[in-house]
Amino acid sequence: MKIKNTNDGSLDAPYLRVDINYNTCDELPTFSSGPKGNDLQKHTAIADAGFSAIQDGIPDLCNKLNLNLTAHARVNAVGDLKELLPLWKSESYNCATVHLGWGIEFDSEVNRLVEYILDSSVNYDFPIYIETHRATVTQDMFRTVELTKRFPEIRFNGDFSHWYTGQEMIYGGIEQKWNFLEPVFDRVRFLHGRIGNPGSIQVAIQNNLNTDYVAHFKEMWTRSFLGFLKYAEPGDYISFTVELLKSTIFYARKITDENGLEREEGDRWEEALLYKTIADECWAEAQNRYANLQLH
Repeated sequence: MKIKNTNDGSLDAPYLRVDINYNTCDELPTFSSGPKGNDLQKHTAIADAGFSAIQDGIPDLCNKLNLNLTAHARVNAVGDLKELLPLWKSESYNCATVHLGWGIEFDSEVNRLVEYILDSSVNYDFPIYIETHRATVTQDMFRTVELTKRFPEIRFNGDFSHWYTGQEMIYGGIEQKWNFLEPVFDRVRFLHGRIGNPGSIQVAIQNNLNTDYVAHFKEMWTRSFLGFLKYAEPGDYISFTVELLKSTIFYARKITDENGLEREEGDRWEEALLYKTIADECWAEAQNRYANLQLH
């Protein structure tokens, strides 16, 4: 049974949906232009900025503002979703991303966890995407590609900064990593928008003025969009969800300002808006590549 990642029954062409993780608005620095008020003010600012959905948003507010809603959870054992899945369905969540296991499981244990996710997705007719994340069963690129061989139906949330920094993807040549990861790119149906460099998992960026790492993430996102387009059906969408997290959980870097005070390196809200532009650029490039594939 195929779980479609569309919520409106549309027969339109497959499309990109640019969303945001609500934690992007958590503890924004005083200098940020982003929303710092109550939940209604934050949800309203997100809607006004043109985002289509909020991951971990508040259901009543999302409904009021015509925002879609996506979920996330950690799954350590079979059965961990028994209470969440009925809730997600009843509150009209579109899909969920999960951190699966701790990354120290034997393959037999990993298989049981993946089977549980796949069976749950089918039984509830609800898309569940396994994140490529540190401290999970997908923390290693090789092991994740091997998973696609055992479970061709697996689908991912591509949270690639964990690999880019944690496995230092540029070491030894990143192009060969991209080719190796094609089975993963082909199965990505959700992306967490965050850019890191070889030493830090989240760094402040400018679209065309940074070093190669920005281009590397654009390429991984474009390849993921292309993988989606190769297999998408009418009405399907892929979510690009900006997820720029605060410094107190060791994501946003801190710098010392001109007054000798520590602060977050950049304005996560302004960068979230920039990420929307980058996602659109990558989507356009993926569409061009897909059109060229169709010609040959």
